[in-house]
Formats: sequence, structure tokens, C-alpha cells
Amino acid sequence: MELFFEIISKYHQYNPHNESTRTVPNTLDTQAMKKTSQPLSKYDEEEILWRIIWAKKLTIIIVSFLFAVASIFFALSKPDIYRATTLLSPVSSDGGAGGLSALAGQFGGLASMAGINLSGGGADNTALALQIIRSRSFLEKFIIKHDLRVPLIAAEKWNISSNKLVLNTEVYDESNNKWIRQVKPPKEQVPSDWEAYTAFLELLTVSQDEKTSMVTIAIEFYSPELAKQWLSWLVADINEFMKIQDQKEAEASIEYLNEQLSNIKLASMKTVFYQLIEEQTKNMMLAHVRDEYVLKTIDPAQVPEIKAKPKRALIVIVGTLLGGFLSVLFVLVRYYIK
Repeated sequence: MELFFEIISKYHQYNPHNESTRTVPNTLDTQAMKKTSQPLSKYDEEEILWRIIWAKKLTIIIVSFLFAVASIFFALSKPDIYRATTLLSPVSSDGGAGGLSALAGQFGGLASMAGINLSGGGADNTALALQIIRSRSFLEKFIIKHDLRVPLIAAEKWNISSNKLVLNTEVYDESNNKWIRQVKPPKEQVPSDWEAYTAFLELLTVSQDEKTSMVTIAIEFYSPELAKQWLSWLVADINEFMKIQDQKEAEASIEYLNEQLSNIKLASMKTVFYQLIEEQTKNMMLAHVRDEYVLKTIDPAQVPEIKAKPKRALIVIVGTLLGGFLSVLFVLVRYYIK
């Protein structure tokens, strides 16, 4: 505000068009606006400023009211969005971790030559899982597996009374199960895997607490039930994916070690290979018996009952304040450029 007063003062001091006959419309005191040899004091500037605003109060009120009405209509036009969340804990690699760590210290070099991982690090698996869960290849397969392309691209809101997802009739013909949208190249009428992936990625949030290592995954969508269902599927699928990957790695390691055993003559080296095979067998066993292989559910996803977006009251308040600010700015600028 002080900066604005300083600008006004300089304007009155140096503006060649600031004639003594210039008046503020309506109730403004003409005496306060006469050109003098002395610059306006801060008190005079404030008085002039508030008198200008007061003289144009009707304009300011009308513009603010119009902005408020427009904000209300805009807020009501936005569909409700619900947020489903789940809290997960990294699964520690108990059982095989101690043996693997001991072997890693003794035979890490030999194992690495064989392409065998003896680190047994659950933290590394968790970090890898969190990267995979947001990867394009994983999410594209996830979308295809659960047939999510239509709700991701064509949905526009959720009907709370019928508990059904409302699709955009200009995008997808639900009766004929056909895409009818009109798009410009390079997009095609039938959404691509990449388009579905980017749409899903906008709904997904993945974060990990640096202190506790707890993982929070959230999905926002029009339908609270679908948000919860998709989140449950996502956690189950990433655990299954990591399990299968480790099983394949353990099986390949065991197969390689068995092949090399036939070529080894030293009994001490055979003992090492048997120990490696034993640890890889433990890994396979853990992968078979654990459903929550990498991420263990602490707080499962629930159907949200309260919408997460939009914040309609905040939209209306911000819109009204913006209208008031712009109207005041318009009145002042319009007056001083005359």
C-alpha cells in the first residue's frame, strides 16, 4: 500500500497533465485535488485514494458480485472427486536375510559373477517397487488387465443416487461399447496405452516417509468405490509382480549353480555352491508363501465418504476477493490515466 501511495505522490508531482481544474467525481473534495507547489502528503494521498474508491463503490460492488456469482457456477460445475488411501509398511526380508548377509561377506564376488544377488535388502526392494508402481510398462499392463481405459478417459462424474459412473456420451457410446470421440492427430479415436497411462498417473500419488519408511498410496477419482477398488488391485499387483520377478531370479540362479556343480572338483567349492543354492531356495519359499511380498498393508483402503475436491467454498471466496481487487484496481487506474 505504501508503494502505491508513493506512486500516486510522484504522479501528482511530475505529471504535466495534472491540472488544478481536475476534480474527483461525485463527492470528492475538489480542494484536495488542486495542484500545489508542494507534493501531496501521505495523509492527503490516503484520503484521495479512499475517496476515489468510495465514489466508485457501486462499480466495485457490482463487479465483485458478478465474480462471486461466476465463482459459484464454476464451483458447482466441477464434479466431486474422492480420495482413497492406504498405508503400507516395507516387508523385511526375515528368514533368508541373515544367511544371505553372511554369504555376501564371504562369497559376494563369486555370487556376483554368477549373477546372484546376496544383499537380501528389503529396503532396496521397496524403493524398486515404488518406482515400478509408477512406471509406464507396469501401469499399462495394469490398465489392460483390469479394463480401466473407458472409466479413465470417458468418465465425467459419479451419480451418487444410482451409484454409477456417468460417461461422456460424446466420447464413448456405452450401448454399443464403441469410442466415438473426435480428436486431433496424433491422438486417435480409440485412446492409446500412453494416453490411458498418463490419465491414471494423474490420479495416483505415492509417497514414503523418510523417518518411518511407511508408504502411502492414494488414488483420486469420481467414484469412491472405484478409487478404493483400483487402489486394492494396485497394491496386490505390485506385490505379485515383485514376487514373480524374485522367483524367476531365484530359479535362474539355482539352475546356473546346479550346472556349475558338475564342473567343480574341489569339495570346499561345492560346499559354497550348496550354500548358495540353499539360500536361493529359501528365497523361492518366501516368495511362494507371502502374498504381501514387498509391501504389507497396515491401513487398508476404504471407500471414502467425504469428497476431497473441489473446495467450493474456497473457490467462491477467492473468486469474490479477486473480483474486488480487480475492480478497485480498474477504478484507480482508470481515474489516474484520465
